[in-house]
Formats: sequence, structure tokens, C-alpha cells
Amino acid sequence: MADIDKLCGRYIVWSMVYIFILTIGCFIFEKLGLFSGLMYPVAVSAVFSIVVESADALVWRKVAKKSPDSLTTFYTAVSGFRMLLAMATMLVCYIIVGRDAIMPYILVLLVFYFAMLAHHSIFFSRLSNGGKLNINNK
Repeated sequence: MADIDKLCGRYIVWSMVYIFILTIGCFIFEKLGLFSGLMYPVAVSAVFSIVVESADALVWRKVAKKSPDSLTTFYTAVSGFRMLLAMATMLVCYIIVGRDAIMPYILVLLVFYFAMLAHHSIFFSRLSNGGKLNINNK
């Protein structure tokens, strides 16, 4: 069980590192004059990523401890739920900022979304294939 808690913490820490790097990268692009008006889209995308990644890790920990046989279903469900949350976030942004200002929100969220998707896939595929955690043995 300690391995599961340790891996959950590691997943959250690395998620925060990636989100921080993406956030700083977006602000550097803005300061260099390559893009403008990214402060709010980056803030929305960073908060979205932090909430989704943290929830993902905490739910994974609970599923891994209580029902490790359900992890494959969990991975599929997380992907669908993440997409629905991203679409709901974009809908809320569209309602708030309007049609003319939505494109930066979409583009920045896509960057964060794909980074989040890559991190999730790499982390859990290494975990599943690498044998770092044998959840089925008690």
C-alpha cells in the first residue's frame, strides 16, 4: 500500500512540474511578443490541469487499493471524463468570453490537454509494463 501512496504522490508532483513548465513557457511566448493576451487562457488551462491531474491521481490511488482488477476500466473512464471536462471548460469559456475571444482559450487548453494526456499515458504505461508495482499481490 505504501507503494501506491508513493506513486500517487510522484504522479501529482510530476503533474505540477509539467503544468508549471507549460505555464512558464506560455508566459515566455507572451513576453517575447509571439502571442498576446494569454494570461487568462493560461490561468484557466493551468487550473483545469491541476484539478484534473490531482483528481486522477487520487481516484487512481483509491481504485488501486480497493479494486486493482478494475484499473483498465479506470484508465478508459479517465480518458473519457477528461475529454468531457475539457469540453465543458471550453463551453463555459465560450459563454463568458464570447465567440471572438475563444480561440486563445482553445489553443492553450489543447496544449495543456495533450501534455496531460501524454503524462498520464507514459506514467501509467511504465507503471503497468515496468512491474514497479504488483498490486495483485497482498
